[in-house]
Order: sequence, then structure tokens, then C-alpha cells
Amino acid sequence: MTTKVLGAATVAMALTTPTALAVEYKVEYKKDNSSNPSLWDVPEKRNVLTQITVTSERPASFTLANGLQVVVIPDHRTPIVTQMIWYKVGSADDAPGKSGLAHFFEHLMFKGTAKHPPGEFSRTVLRVGGKQNAITSMDYTSYFQRVPREQLARMMELEADRMTGLILKDENVLSERDVVLEEFNKSVANNPDRRFTEQIRAALYLNHPYGRPNLGWRQELEKLDREDALAFYKRFYAPNNAILIIAGDVDPKEIRPMVEKNFGDIPAQPAIPAKRVRPQEPTPAAPRTVTLSDPRVEQPTWRRSYLVPSSSTAAAGESPALDVLAQVMGGGTNSYLYRVLVIDKQLAISTGASYHGTSLDPSQFMISATPKPGVHFVEIEDAIDKVIADLAQNPARAEDLERVKTQLIAQAIYAQDDQVMLAVLYGRGLTTGLSVDDIRSWPDSIRAVTAEQVRKAAQGWLDKKRSVTGYLIKESAPKCEEKRS
Repeated sequence: MTTKVLGAATVAMALTTPTALAVEYKVEYKKDNSSNPSLWDVPEKRNVLTQITVTSERPASFTLANGLQVVVIPDHRTPIVTQMIWYKVGSADDAPGKSGLAHFFEHLMFKGTAKHPPGEFSRTVLRVGGKQNAITSMDYTSYFQRVPREQLARMMELEADRMTGLILKDENVLSERDVVLEEFNKSVANNPDRRFTEQIRAALYLNHPYGRPNLGWRQELEKLDREDALAFYKRFYAPNNAILIIAGDVDPKEIRPMVEKNFGDIPAQPAIPAKRVRPQEPTPAAPRTVTLSDPRVEQPTWRRSYLVPSSSTAAAGESPALDVLAQVMGGGTNSYLYRVLVIDKQLAISTGASYHGTSLDPSQFMISATPKPGVHFVEIEDAIDKVIADLAQNPARAEDLERVKTQLIAQAIYAQDDQVMLAVLYGRGLTTGLSVDDIRSWPDSIRAVTAEQVRKAAQGWLDKKRSVTGYLIKESAPKCEEKRS
């Protein structure tokens, strides 16, 4: 049996901004921009951390007769509880011609039911001093509340009610569509970097629906209506397509009766398959390039994305090796890219590399650089290609490998210090094909990575034929242009 692991990008994202994963923020919630301790704040602990395995108590889990999976993560340090319900449907599950429907429907989930009119859920959370949020990604949609412990039963009743009890009328569906279109205008149409990212992704995924934007294509968003929303709701929102995660000051023995009471009578949706099947990518045959020019660009950007396996599709050991490779290449000021491009050659202002392993289907390994004024993209690209070639031919230095593995393991340990982080980590992992044990064993998988595995990952996966290279440039003309080759 192949062991699957949680991607470092998931751990790092939860560590840095534990609830900054959402596409939107509801009025009751403000993003927390506070920074968390980094490895460099506690240098005396580096050697100790390399010896630590995940020590937190294993979450309790059970499944109701209707298929609802439940995970309970006790954390008794404060009388607070986090409830997150994760639906195994995301933007990649939108029907052809209906892109953006998953995210649009996330908005509609706040429109009220027969029992609880529009706004009551949000007002209840606010009244008890809680926070709420919602997330739509390519693979899942999630709804979250963090409230005092004694309010959990109320939150569970409200969440269960809207799983199937939502009332959707033309007036509130169409008005919310206008809200989503305005969100598109602000976050995509008027954001050159976001449009750049969308174009690279569309060029990377020739056949898989990951090539569609999370918010959808505007011309398709404009046509979404009540019938589309209702069909989506009936198809995907059901207990056998959901995972309920409760983290905080709770007793797992008390949670099951509460879940049974609120969710137990909701019928399963038999049409939902046990496993999602999506169109897959053909074997990449040629490198691609994307150039986006826009007069609003303040700083040119070079970016490259490679098609690589995710933690759910990789062979044993490949996913953690890609995590370590990304950290060696672009994880901070001691990374190889930073040393070469920023310090030694002084070609770039910044560099980075990341691997998004927590994905249901094949994912991306991304490299980026911001050139210094006067430096041409060809110089940046040549220097990066040489770093990749060196990593593909020569094993990483032992001290560098030890350093980055310690950093990644430390991130996983720090992530255990916040119940919201833990709920996010388990939710993302479980909705993308991992098990509780896969998630818990991620630090051990990182610790086991060898220099030779990292070299093979660079050699096998960082092949230009598997890539899209993007150039974001400033255009002096008033009209934007997008080119692909």
C-alpha cells in the first residue's frame, strides 16, 4: 500500500495564515495577518525538531449510516470549538460551460432556509462572539465557524439545516450573481497578477478541469441562474459527500449523539460516486509560454509551472521529495535560487519555489522570480535552468537537506498549536484522497527523504516539456494583450 502525504504548501499556508485560504471573507471575520514563529526564531531547537514525530492525540473518527464522515480533534486549552464542514466538490467539478458554479454556490449557502431566514446564521455567529468563513478551491468547498464551546450544538443545527434546506429564489440568486461578478472584476479583471496566474494554469492543463479559474470565466458566470444552482445543490450537497470536522474543547463521546441528532436523518444522495473521476492530462509533449502585458504592471514577473504528481497520485516517496525539492530550491534566503539569482548574480529582487501537493489530481510545481530593473528575462531563465540542471545531476548538500527538512517538520509541529490550523489540514487532506494516518505521518515522510530522491525528483519532473513559462510585463499601450505560443 502506498503511503500518501500532506503537501508542505498546505502546512505552510495553514501555519502562516490559518484561515487565509478563503476566496472571500464574510463580514464577521477579519483576516489575521499576524506572523507565527519561524524556525529561525528558535535556532536552539533545530536538532531537537528533527527527532520529533507528530505527538498530538490521534483524532477520533466515525461515519454515519448516511455516509457523513466525522473527525473530532480534541483541544482543551481554551473553551473554544471550531466546526468545519467540507464538501467534496470544487471548481474542478463544475460542469462544462458552468465554470464558477461551485464558488457561486458557496455565496448562496448564506441565503437562508425555511427554519432560518437569510442573515440569521451570520447574526447568530456574530452575537456569540464567533467567527465564520467559507472556502472554495478546485477540489472542495468548506464552511467554518469558531465559537464558544457551549454554542456548538446551535452551530451544528444551523449547518445541518442548510445542507439540504436552502431556499433559492430568482431574486436572491441573481443579485448574488452580481456580487460574484463584482468580485471577479475586483480580484481578477483588475489584477494583472491574478490574470497571469489564470493564463498559466489554463495553458498547463490542456484537458483537466484544473485549467479553469476558481471563480470561473466571466462569460459563463454571467449566464449562471437559479436552475443551475439548484441542480448543483441537489447533486453535490449531501451527507455522503461531506466531512464534518470538530476541533476544540470537546469530548468525542459527546459529539456523536449531537451529530446523529442533527445530520442523521438527512438522506444520502445515491447518485454521488464513491470516487470522483475527471478528464486527465495527456503526456506533455512540448514546453509552452504565456506572455501577458498590461499597463498596470508595476514589476515584471517570471514564472514557470510544471505538471507534477500530487500527494494522492504520486508513487511512494515522490510527493515528500517534491516538497523538499521546493524548499531547497526556493524556500527562503538560504535557498539555491536566492543564493544564485539574488546574492551571487544579483539578477533578481526575489525568487521562490513551491509544490502544491495536496490535490486530488496531478498538481503544480512552481518557480518564480522578480528581475531587477534592467535585467532581461533570458538572463533570469538561464540562471534558473542552471540551478535545476545542477539539482538534477548532483544530490543536494547534506547540510542543506537537513536544514530544509527541519524547517518543514517544524512547520508541521507548529501547525498543531492551533485548532483552526488542524481542522484545515485534516479537511484539505481528507477531501483530496488522504487518510488521517497519511496526514499524521507527513513529518516522518519528510524525514525519510534522501538526497538521491530529491535529485531524481528534479531530474524526472522538472522537464521543460512538462512546463509553462510565463512573462508578465508592463504594456505602455492602454489595451491589454494576451499571447500564447
